[in-house]
Amino acid sequence: MNKEEIKKILPHREPMLLIDEAYLDEKGAAHGFYTVKGDEWFLQGHFPGNPIVPGVIQCEMAGQTCCVLFAQSMKGKLPLFTGINKVKFRNKVRPGDRIELICTLQRQVGVFSFVEGRAYVGSNLCMSGEFSFAIVSEV
Repeated sequence: MNKEEIKKILPHREPMLLIDEAYLDEKGAAHGFYTVKGDEWFLQGHFPGNPIVPGVIQCEMAGQTCCVLFAQSMKGKLPLFTGINKVKFRNKVRPGDRIELICTLQRQVGVFSFVEGRAYVGSNLCMSGEFSFAIVSEV
């Protein structure tokens, strides 16, 4: 999916749309990609002269990638985080880096989905964690 195709399943828009492209692989894992340009709003004060993508932004990127898993059921729906657990940050993400997010569905219970997510720059693991969502009707 390119950015325009992603916009068909996600309600997010710039500047909060934080994945540039995505796909679902043959094993059912969602892959999302974002290239950090360096002029993003979240880098303006984090940190001057030493910009690093904040961990919460990496979690949001993972959350948006997770929505690719639910593409068929997202029309007219709103994905809401219900939990972020066991998140660890291992390496920095900086301007010029291309971050790859890989999200795998672990289980679903009603409207709730539980996903394992990881973020890499090259072969370096930058973030990992467990994310849960409710996919609800838009109000």
